[in-house]
Amino acid sequence: MGENEATLPNTSLQGKKMAYQKVNADQRAPGHSQFLDNDDLQATALDLEWDMEKELEEPGFDQFQLDSAENQNLGHSETVDLNLDSIQPGISPKGRFQRLQEESDYITHYARPAPKSNRCNLCYLLKILCTATILFIFGIVIGYYAHKNCPSDATSSGTVYPQLYQEILKTIQAEEIKKSFRNFIQLYKSEDDMEISKQIKTHWTSLGLEDIQFVNYSVLLNLPGPSPSTVTLNSSGQCFLPNGQPCSEKARKDSSQDLLYSYAAYSAKGTLKAEVIDVSYGTADDLKRIKKMKNVTNQIALLKLGKLPLLYKLSLLENAGFGGVLLYIDPCDLPKTANFSHDTFMVSLNPGGDPSTPGYPSADGSFRQSRSNLTSLLVQPISASLVATLISSVKTRTKSDVCSPLELPNNEIRIVSMQVQTVTKFKTVTNVVGYVRGLASPDRYVIVGSHHHTAYSYNGQEWASSTAIITAFIRALMLRVKRGWRPDRTIVFCSWGGTAFGNIGSYEWGEDFKKVLQKNVVAYISLHSPIRGNSSLHPVASPSLQQLVVEAPSFLSEALFPRHATKIEEMDPFFNLHETITKLSGEVILQIANEPVLPYNALDIALEVQNSLKGDQPNTRQLLALASRLRESAELFQSDEMRPANDPKERAPVRVRMLNDILQDMEKSFLVQQVPPGFYRNILYHLDEKTSQFSILVEAWEHCKPLASNETLKETLSEVLNSINSAQVYFKAGLNVFESVLVGKN
Repeated sequence: MGENEATLPNTSLQGKKMAYQKVNADQRAPGHSQFLDNDDLQATALDLEWDMEKELEEPGFDQFQLDSAENQNLGHSETVDLNLDSIQPGISPKGRFQRLQEESDYITHYARPAPKSNRCNLCYLLKILCTATILFIFGIVIGYYAHKNCPSDATSSGTVYPQLYQEILKTIQAEEIKKSFRNFIQLYKSEDDMEISKQIKTHWTSLGLEDIQFVNYSVLLNLPGPSPSTVTLNSSGQCFLPNGQPCSEKARKDSSQDLLYSYAAYSAKGTLKAEVIDVSYGTADDLKRIKKMKNVTNQIALLKLGKLPLLYKLSLLENAGFGGVLLYIDPCDLPKTANFSHDTFMVSLNPGGDPSTPGYPSADGSFRQSRSNLTSLLVQPISASLVATLISSVKTRTKSDVCSPLELPNNEIRIVSMQVQTVTKFKTVTNVVGYVRGLASPDRYVIVGSHHHTAYSYNGQEWASSTAIITAFIRALMLRVKRGWRPDRTIVFCSWGGTAFGNIGSYEWGEDFKKVLQKNVVAYISLHSPIRGNSSLHPVASPSLQQLVVEAPSFLSEALFPRHATKIEEMDPFFNLHETITKLSGEVILQIANEPVLPYNALDIALEVQNSLKGDQPNTRQLLALASRLRESAELFQSDEMRPANDPKERAPVRVRMLNDILQDMEKSFLVQQVPPGFYRNILYHLDEKTSQFSILVEAWEHCKPLASNETLKETLSEVLNSINSAQVYFKAGLNVFESVLVGKN
């Protein structure tokens, strides 16, 4: 569901991002997707909760693979010189334990008694020859008519056909995506959320998607007031709008929707006159430094986006006693090609779902809590140009092109008055959900999510890219389904509503179907904002699927800029990027939906746990010992169970189903109940690409520094230890189950 959710294996339904290692295009294995070779692939931010399969490079792992390979019976008496470095996995992810194909070299010798006579022997041979000839001719006839009567497109659901995937994906064309994009853009002006949803449903129905439904929720939305918020300098009396323009009656009347929607949804509302205190990024260290110099009670914090989740930093500021926050993006944190100095943006302070029904769905008759604001702080996003005006700074880059961060000197005092206006209303949010039923495992779901424009939100139009891409894949998929083929698992296509206010539509759907989803969903692929720039490809996945990268700078996902259709078409004028992303994500969806064994890597989880405990962190000796045992269990599980299951010669349906059930749930051991605001409940997820340790441990250590003892740190260490132990027990239990099955059959 949006970028955060009822947590499911390998991905939360919310689509949360995780930071891992960036993969260079020139380091691809021979089995990489052909769509990555497209010269037009300049830009993207593709949120894929999956893995493109990279070979692990963890020290010591090659030795384990070598030992496993040497113990296999290759069927040859002579010594075989294996060059393991040359072995690469195919497109279908199997991990590094993909079985080497054995060559048949069997010679069967039959001991026959001596013939009684030449005549009997001749008669005997003639009988055999005649019988064999008749059977041969009969077999040819049967084969001919069987082949003639069988549909050529009817593919066994248990067999993986990469060429089939390519046939499906080659029907995706940039021109069709462009046409859909422009058609959807015409709908955003509608004041009714249902109107856009109806058009999406009509379009998907015409393509053949099955059982398409509207799923509506009445939710509490925090909307901007009738006029933009303002910031007024006390010294001069000058009034400014969030984008830095001077206030005027004409500006208020002519203010565009973009300016009106420069606000923080679910902020407190009102007016506050106080001193502006520069808290930089608002980390624990920043606040400790500031509180030593100034009294921060009821003051206004000047806060940069970045480094830590916004909700977490706001909680620190609220606990410290601040009364308001002016939020901005420092130009020095952006690529040189990006210029957002005068741009306004929207943020949501909602961690997810309908604020009036926290933790349960917004069904008719549900108890509604009164929560017009989710913080006591007055929060207002402002442009970098307004910040420069407030601190009297003109230039951010020197002659040597070195960027100078915006900063208010500690010895200077700025008094401002900030006014925040919002209105709270109950509105209907609509999700559109359609299905392609699976053939072999229809009760296992692969969810593919995009989002559509919500009528009461800001004017951005990148949602049309999201909707056009998911629609293009549906078109290509249904062309093949109409010819008799179906994937193994059911694919659920969702277009979420209310995303800008905190992924409300996806959260509510996740809460509504929580029991079913936790049991049956195997993956979530998010196409939330597929095209965000023109630099490189950034796929994101969960740990069991490895190969994760993060959007740079990643904090921009918290700020919603009103990106218009003209900007999107400037980035991708011929929609070649859209086509490439559709094909690349489509290949992912097909593999997850159709691979007999889910392409999840148990060993990657163990390696990630060990990597998260590296460094000079205190109190981790016991955790490291437990992580080592987890790795041993994961290695055995991967070698003894996953490798044979990936060999069609050894694959047994019952064992594959058991294996997939284990793979589907293996990350649930790392879910914790309580985390700091804005942090992921799955402790394997990192906050950004620079943080390699467990995020909740890093946060606990920060709070522990000034204290002789810290109960929070002890509790956090205990949670991590219990998670690692639970995962280790889970893998061992899986091995025991398979062993019991084998013993029972023997």
